[in-house]
Amino acid sequence: MTSERDREAQEEILELEREFGEAMIQNDADAIGLFLSDDWIIIDPDSGVIDKSRFLAVIRSGALKHEAMDSEDIRVRTYPNSATVTAVTSTKSKYLGKEFSTRERATDVFVKKNGRWQCVLTHLTTFNKKPEVLNNPESLVNL
Repeated sequence: MTSERDREAQEEILELEREFGEAMIQNDADAIGLFLSDDWIIIDPDSGVIDKSRFLAVIRSGALKHEAMDSEDIRVRTYPNSATVTAVTSTKSKYLGKEFSTRERATDVFVKKNGRWQCVLTHLTTFNKKPEVLNNPESLVNL
C-alpha cells in the first residue's frame, strides 16, 4: 500500500518530469540544468556517458534541439530520499540541423538533496525488435 508521503513524492516527481520535458522542448539549458545534480550523467543508447556540462553545452550551442518529447507508460517508484522513473519516451529532434526521431525506454534516478529533488542519472535504451522468446511466451516453457 502506498503511503500519503509516497503519493506526494510521486506527484512531485511527475511534475518535475513534465517541467523537464517542457524545458527540453524549449531548449532552455539553464532551466534543464536546475533539474540535474552537479554530478548527473546520461548514458545514451550507444553506451556513451555524457556529463551535465557537456550535455548543457550541446544544447546551449544549438547543435541539439528538441521539438517534441512525449512519454507514456510512466512508472514512479519512491524510497526514502530517492526515486526512480521509467517511461517510454518518443522524441523529435535535430542534431546539427539533421532531423531524427527516437523511441526509447528512459530511466531517471532522483535523489532528494537539501529538500529538493534532483536527477542524478538518466539511462536511455533504444527500442529494437524483441527477441523471439519475448514475443512468444510459450517458448519460455522450453527454457
